[in-house]
Amino acid sequence: MPLRFDLDYNDPALKFDALVDEVFGELQSSFLEMPRGEGFTDYATFEKGYQALKRSTNDFTNVTTATIETAVIAVPVAFIVFRSILGFTPPEWAYVTAERTGVRVDQGAARTMDRNIRLRPLTPRSLGTTLADQRLRAMIQAGVETLVAGAGVAPDNPALVHRLDKVDTKEGIKSLQPIADLGVPYAVLLYERFLGRPFASHRDAVSERVGEVVEGAIKDVLTAARVSFRETKRAEPPRFSRRLVVVSHAARARLGICE
Repeated sequence: MPLRFDLDYNDPALKFDALVDEVFGELQSSFLEMPRGEGFTDYATFEKGYQALKRSTNDFTNVTTATIETAVIAVPVAFIVFRSILGFTPPEWAYVTAERTGVRVDQGAARTMDRNIRLRPLTPRSLGTTLADQRLRAMIQAGVETLVAGAGVAPDNPALVHRLDKVDTKEGIKSLQPIADLGVPYAVLLYERFLGRPFASHRDAVSERVGEVVEGAIKDVLTAARVSFRETKRAEPPRFSRRLVVVSHAARARLGICE
């Protein structure tokens, strides 16, 4: 059978399905390496945020909205550390904020706030009266209230598990203090890593960039071959994905590009 880039794509009898299946069969992906992205937070930066939180709360004995704000103002990445203690994603924290404070924080706004802090994690900031600052204050307030409450009593339904039923938040601040002082047993660390998956948040943050590696190459070929195309938007059903691959290889054939 001729190679797909040697075929005549103007032939109306040409069967594309086998060619598309061949292309998909050759696509490869690596999960061991990920793009860092501009918002990647390394451990050294994260640890500075943790230390700022620990100082401002007097070793987590005085966890209040004011003490958390103090840490976030001095070292903004402390906001990310606090979110990690809660175990929430930005949209989840936004939802809890609306429930507890009545301040509406859209999921997109929560993600943007989180990303902006990760872009400038160690640059001191101020908290004024802007909408973004009001939302940040509300999120901190909701986070403190949630943390202080802890997991509470076990759910009546044995099929449910509380999100704060973690070694450092189960009994609120009472659970957090010994963890901060003495650390955690390795088995406990491994169990919570098992629940959260290493690099889970970062994988979610760069998932689109992983896809753009392939999409960017396809768009370059289509543009060079002067083949029109439309790029689907975020969360739009990829109805054109199979057609896009076929067209891209047709463009390769026109350009005489072999793999």
